[in-house]
Amino acid sequence: MRAFLDFVIHDWYFAIPLLALSVFALALVIWRLVLNMQAGTDMSEFLPQFQERLEKEGIPGALKFCQARTDVIPHQLYTAGLETAPQGLAAMRRAMANVIELEILPDLNYLLNLILAIAKIATMLGLLATVLSMIQTFNAIQGAGAGGAVGHAGSIGLALFGTALGLITAIPLVFAHVLFKGWIARFEIKMKSAAQKLLLLVQSSKPPGGLSKTSSGLSTVEIPVKAKP
Repeated sequence: MRAFLDFVIHDWYFAIPLLALSVFALALVIWRLVLNMQAGTDMSEFLPQFQERLEKEGIPGALKFCQARTDVIPHQLYTAGLETAPQGLAAMRRAMANVIELEILPDLNYLLNLILAIAKIATMLGLLATVLSMIQTFNAIQGAGAGGAVGHAGSIGLALFGTALGLITAIPLVFAHVLFKGWIARFEIKMKSAAQKLLLLVQSSKPPGGLSKTSSGLSTVEIPVKAKP
């Protein structure tokens, strides 16, 4: 601990930026975790409520129900599908695919590039701190002569704290980045499954009041008219 305090005091122009990067990166990871928690949807709880609203109030009622929520699947995915429901299932499928690709996935990747960039910068900054400290130490040893080399041995070890601090910052960030990417991949599969369920629910739904869907392809019954004699 004493050696680390000496590094912070003597090489503060490297230690303070590395510590600031660590704090900033921690804030970004917490921020991304909060966003992920807000994006998640418990489908086992949501789908029964959605299906009940769809059966009672039809597509307009189900659309209002989804728009009132804040989680990603109902508010963005299902809203996009229900808004294009009058155009048919193919239009719903295209609309939901576009929303996933162009809106939801970019939002889920928000901050991840910055987290990975900080990890790389921290590593390189730590190496730079070590190299410059080593150069300074060796110059001091050269000026002191052979007898003063032992007195500067501690400075060599102190210089390595730059690399250590950079790695301490970078390793958790890289690990967090990998975990976030894995979560996004699983969430994308969940969204595609939810989109398929929406198509099936809309296809099998009935308008409110139990009216038959004459526009869904059901044949109408023709009543023959008798000619007058």
